[in-house]
Amino acid sequence: MTISALKTLDDLPMAEPGSFEGQSVYEAMARMRDRAPFARTEIGITLALRNRHIALMTGDATRQIETETKMLQGITDGPIFEFTRLAMLFANGDVHRRRRTPVARTFAFKLMDAMRPKVREIAEGMIGEVLGAGPINFVDDFAALLPAQIIASILGIPQSDIPVFLTWIQDTAAALGFVPPEERARIEASMTDFMAYVTDLLDDRRKAPQEDFLTDYVRATEAAGNLDEGEIRTQILGLILAGSDTTRGSLCMTLSELLQHPEQWQNFVADPDGLKRGVVQEGLRYQPVVSAIPRVLLRDLEVDGYRLPEGSVVAVSLVSALRDPDVFADPEQFDIHRTDHQRWHFAFGAGAHRCVGEALARAEMEEALATIARLAPNSRLVGRPPQLGFGAIRPVSAMTVAFEA
Repeated sequence: MTISALKTLDDLPMAEPGSFEGQSVYEAMARMRDRAPFARTEIGITLALRNRHIALMTGDATRQIETETKMLQGITDGPIFEFTRLAMLFANGDVHRRRRTPVARTFAFKLMDAMRPKVREIAEGMIGEVLGAGPINFVDDFAALLPAQIIASILGIPQSDIPVFLTWIQDTAAALGFVPPEERARIEASMTDFMAYVTDLLDDRRKAPQEDFLTDYVRATEAAGNLDEGEIRTQILGLILAGSDTTRGSLCMTLSELLQHPEQWQNFVADPDGLKRGVVQEGLRYQPVVSAIPRVLLRDLEVDGYRLPEGSVVAVSLVSALRDPDVFADPEQFDIHRTDHQRWHFAFGAGAHRCVGEALARAEMEEALATIARLAPNSRLVGRPPQLGFGAIRPVSAMTVAFEA
């Protein structure tokens, strides 16, 4: 196709207003996907709507967004900006590799799989406390608390610190997206406290090494000698976030879908260990908590008859791509027996920036849900099912569950 025959961004349809929250987002994405492979947004980001775009947008023709989104919000200093500037998530090339390598080595799949008995133990204890006791706030009293306890176990954080720790995690997650001006001061104060807490943890491991992840990480960074103190601290913050906030939402939405599909829930109850991987795979596909993978184009690209210019910000919509009918049969159906999952689940991203906390997140979700199925096979939703809202990490609404044996 010649350049003159290519369509431009101006030829793209605009994303539907209000199309990014709740269940209606999936219907809106399907309509937009039928009209064109891309859509424009009011804030100048181009949405890529097809599953095939993920590999294209995470290759060497793109780079991760760095501090641009914060600068566009007028955030050029302070804790939010520093977190963005120093985190591996927002770095590219050699800087990204330098920051990621020590974490990846100490957070490997084999090590995180070894956490599975601990996840089961914590889940069993939490369920035992409320089994048959009536409805509970599943979001706060289970889905948020379980990954926080696991992270606390890994990092050696006292259980008494977990409530404030949860607030720090939620505020840091909020800092990733567009920060409301009226919320900035509160979020930055929270992040300052979080950074100070992690600094103290690192100092403690240097003075008194233990047989744990944090000590291994400190040793790895000191042996490499190529990260400054701010970078070391920030990678730990990012790791805590990766292993906590997204897991909370995914646990909620996956259990919600299971309980809304009684036949599949009974299948899972009958074989929790055999089906737990498929359950999590489908939950992550059907209700993705991470909304999109944004990238900056490093050169002009010709994609599906469109010319995407260098410097464009293109975000692959996971909400759309994970229900792409070109890849998934009956994509609007929740099916824990699905056999067409992709080898690498894009809910964890793709390419060099694939989530370093994937192994821990999978262990937490699979073992927690399997434990619920074993100990509380007659569990039920109380009231309305939860919904996912709008954001880089989609916030989950209220969810009430009664655990019943």
